[in-house]
Amino acid sequence: MDYSFLNYSRISDKWKKFGTQRRAGVVVPLFSVYSDKSCGIGEIPDLKLIADWCEITGLEIIQLLPLNDMGSDFSPYNCITSFALDLIYLRISDLVNVKSDIQRINESIKKKHPRKFGRVDYTVKTTKTEHLKKLFEQNFNPDDTDYNNFIKSNSDWLKDYATFKILGNKHSSTSWEKWKLKEENDFETLHNNEINFIYWTQWQLYRQMKEVKNYINSKGIILMGDIPFLVSRNSADVWAHKNYFRLDLSAGAPPDMYFAEGQKWGMPPYNWDEIAKDGFSYLKSKLKYAENFYDAYRIDHFIGFFRVWTSPINEYGSKGSFLPYEEHIWEQHGRYIIDVMINTTSMLPCAEDLGTVPECSYRVLQEYGIPGIDFQRYLKRDFRFIKPHEYRMNSVAVISTHDSSFWVNWWKYEAGTIDENLFELLCEKYFPDKKEIKFLRKILFLKSLYGRLRWKDEITTEELRKIFSSTQELADKISWLFLESFREKEKFLEYLEFHDMDDIDALTERNLIKINQSHSIFSIQLIQEYLCLDKRLAGKISRYSYRINSPGKINKINWRITIPVSLEKLLTMDINEKLRNILQLTNRLNKPHA
Repeated sequence: MDYSFLNYSRISDKWKKFGTQRRAGVVVPLFSVYSDKSCGIGEIPDLKLIADWCEITGLEIIQLLPLNDMGSDFSPYNCITSFALDLIYLRISDLVNVKSDIQRINESIKKKHPRKFGRVDYTVKTTKTEHLKKLFEQNFNPDDTDYNNFIKSNSDWLKDYATFKILGNKHSSTSWEKWKLKEENDFETLHNNEINFIYWTQWQLYRQMKEVKNYINSKGIILMGDIPFLVSRNSADVWAHKNYFRLDLSAGAPPDMYFAEGQKWGMPPYNWDEIAKDGFSYLKSKLKYAENFYDAYRIDHFIGFFRVWTSPINEYGSKGSFLPYEEHIWEQHGRYIIDVMINTTSMLPCAEDLGTVPECSYRVLQEYGIPGIDFQRYLKRDFRFIKPHEYRMNSVAVISTHDSSFWVNWWKYEAGTIDENLFELLCEKYFPDKKEIKFLRKILFLKSLYGRLRWKDEITTEELRKIFSSTQELADKISWLFLESFREKEKFLEYLEFHDMDDIDALTERNLIKINQSHSIFSIQLIQEYLCLDKRLAGKISRYSYRINSPGKINKINWRITIPVSLEKLLTMDINEKLRNILQLTNRLNKPHA
């Protein structure tokens, strides 16, 4: 398959550097993996084992979720900085210029926070911080040349970040908008030790990430980072650069068939006019720092560069509008920002272009040569799944995302169903009597399971039109949901060119073959999707509650799941040869066996 057209795109310099061959890769939420050395959570050096696994299987891209310092909800997409990495991922036993018994400390943390299949216990961050403070006090050398060079090179963000962290601690981590600050004439002198601790941990993180990148690159593997589109309202970025953000607004997503009230994320949208006045220094700095660690980067919520849905901070997400307001300037607005990004860094950009996508986005991605995301279960035409050869060549083909269920869970619990809450919300507007809605559910659906409604086999579009004949608008919406989901499993089997609906093991393998057969230049799957090639592990992953994130929900489940096998065990599993064969079969194997 010929992808040479990318060598004539707006980012041809990036493609000529990386090459335009078909590649496969893996998405690794670092908090989800663990090794024999991990302390309660996946750590930066664990990525070396992922690289070893990629070398065995033939995968050539390792894609990470954001590693930035997280807020209290531990969401990597609601971080308190666009720059600093989270010290939770630091491996204490790999610290440099430390003479203390760090191996013993590592073992004590492991004992208190054992690695295991299930969910991450984020209190490990408190434990690590306590040990790191002691190690800093015992070993810090303010005259270390490498340390001082790091500070000098990153002074544009380090000082603001450290000040924000210190003030946040003084105010019990409440929002900066509630701080009652007293004037301190010499803040840096008074808090010199705290500032140096923050600088020192960031330096250690920087060194570990640089070492890991060098190791990964030595194996010919690409490391892809994830640049969050927005930052938390309670972040160092917003606190230090208030003029760069619209603090009167909250970003989100408009109402649709899945979120009737729209989505409200809480993060403030950018004030691009103010950012432009400073020569986009804020955006450039983010990318330049990320370039230390990554060869490529995923642009989160890419469509937000054209326009982003916003609502007043005290209103529902449905009561909003797109910013900029004028649709005719969306494309020009996005191009201006994208030009700054591609001219700032040598990293290869990939765009997350899911959601309500403006038409101009597809045109710009094609012209620039930036791959978008082709998400398998949503790629339909006339309510049928499109074939692999119909995927965009300039795209990353994915089976699932961190915001969706994994494929095996979708197959078991979601395929052929609609969301129970969505049905209720759609009907409430037209049927105020809940008894009527209950009756409608009884005649249309089987008993609900995990909040999903499965259509009865005898339902037809004609029957739906009769049932909802009193309101054309609702009839159209319900009919669309029906056509989209009715007999969805049968339609997916047609896409797979397979017949056995109950052979989940064969279906999993067949599905990985199909996604890799796609015309997309990249096929990058979550590590959990590959693990499902193992029957035993698939049984653990297929629990309904096992998912990375449920959008719109703040709970103690999101961003916490761990895989059911250690990375050392992963290196010896039978699925490795099976995966390698899949890549060879689909022309995505570019290297001989290690």
